Amino acid sequence: MWVHLRRRLAIMNFKQNIATNYASQIYVMLISIVILPLYIKYMGAETYGLVGFFAIFQAVFNLLDMGLTPTMARETGRFSSGAVDSLNYKRFVRALEGIFVAVGILGAGIILCASGYISRKWLHANQLPVSEIRTAVQLMAVIGALRWMCGLYRGAVTGAEHLVWLAWYNTFIATLRFVGILPILMYVNSTPTVFFCYQLFVAIVELAGLSLASYYILRIIPRGVVGRWSWKPLRPMLKFSSTIAFTSAVWVIATQSDKLILSKTLPLADYGYYTLAVLVASGVMVVSGPVGGALLPRMVKLEAEGDHAGLIRIYRQSTQLVAVVAGGGAIALAFCAESLLRLWTGNMVLTQKAAPILSLYAMGNGVLAMSAFPYYIQYAKGDVKLHFFASFAWLVLMIPSIIWASLHYGGVGAGYVWLGLNVISFVVWVPLVHNRFVPGLNFQWYRDDVLKIYLFAGLIGYCLSTIMPHSDSRYWLAVQVGLMGLLVVSAGVLASSVLRCKLKQIIWRQRHFTSIMNENV
Repeated sequence: MWVHLRRRLAIMNFKQNIATNYASQIYVMLISIVILPLYIKYMGAETYGLVGFFAIFQAVFNLLDMGLTPTMARETGRFSSGAVDSLNYKRFVRALEGIFVAVGILGAGIILCASGYISRKWLHANQLPVSEIRTAVQLMAVIGALRWMCGLYRGAVTGAEHLVWLAWYNTFIATLRFVGILPILMYVNSTPTVFFCYQLFVAIVELAGLSLASYYILRIIPRGVVGRWSWKPLRPMLKFSSTIAFTSAVWVIATQSDKLILSKTLPLADYGYYTLAVLVASGVMVVSGPVGGALLPRMVKLEAEGDHAGLIRIYRQSTQLVAVVAGGGAIALAFCAESLLRLWTGNMVLTQKAAPILSLYAMGNGVLAMSAFPYYIQYAKGDVKLHFFASFAWLVLMIPSIIWASLHYGGVGAGYVWLGLNVISFVVWVPLVHNRFVPGLNFQWYRDDVLKIYLFAGLIGYCLSTIMPHSDSRYWLAVQVGLMGLLVVSAGVLASSVLRCKLKQIIWRQRHFTSIMNENV
């Protein structure tokens, strides 16, 4: 009885984590995207190009992560389940803190030294002075280091499954970051220096809050436990973290190489338009992120407890949820990219340049959201060898393809490469992982959990795109975009066995409640 009750409570907690994460991530995504036309209006396309270039700086710091952030989350999850004692866990945390501080200082220093070259030789601005760009790059270096440090403490909070608090805190920080700057841009100054000085303030607030939350988690460790710095606690995790480090580095290079190359070849204003399209397409990954964030610590716990059936069950249920939300969003974005950009910005130049890029990156991200799931299995098992080899193969294919396509066809060429390589990964790599860790699951996973949903939603999206009339009215554009999103996602829900069952239960409960009320009347 107690085991059943604990399992029910764990499932309820997992569902609450996903729901809260979704609410937070959707809010963050919407507020970061909706605010973009105002950024371009008050700062100009060139300054917004610098904002897009700043994303590369954050990705550079991810290269310095060395696999330690996911290792932090995993060890915190194991500590919460009782697989790691308090003494070893606290020493492990102290060791990571020392490494993060040292590497953060090193990374910021390298970028500060390179700020002159970046501002003079790399970025191509027509209006912004070089001195202004250099100051912005120097501020980016410090902000990037602080935000990267946040990853350590965010990993601790995630591993401890304090995801409800984390979701609310992320919401607060996002509001501060994206909305709080607007009055300054409108009424004070809209230069890059002012913008990035404000972002530096927000980064300090974010780091302070996450570090305090992490130390609150450490309060469950008995007093008197020694937490002095030592390299020894990291040694047992070196194999796992080094593999994660390589695959993380490959991921950063693969996802940022096109942006880095285009920042060199495109004028800064055009690069701003490209960045905007990629950011909107990244909404597909944003809506799948909360599931992964809640799923990883839960799968680690189930694996540590030896509950293989529960692990597979939650894996498949989460797959269908992401297929509906991320897949439906990707399909809707791909089919109504032009209408959405026209409705949102009212800028025809931006729409013409960004719509094809948005469609390609949205479809690529829709496939990538599914290809990420086999990694969760490997992560829970503590064996990411296959991910290591797959990442190396991805790197070999991605870099030369992106360089060639970006130089010859710009953002559209990069979009085709992104979509094509994600499809190859989904077809070739995913079956290898499933057959290695969960034999017999692959065909059912493809057929029931992914393809049924994607094919049905894609068919609805294609039919709607052929029958919807073109219009210059922003009112009808809003109707078309809303209808496309609603019907495509609804089609995915109907094609999902898990969500269809949940929908039937909700309808049955509503009917049962209505009948009881009628009898009482």
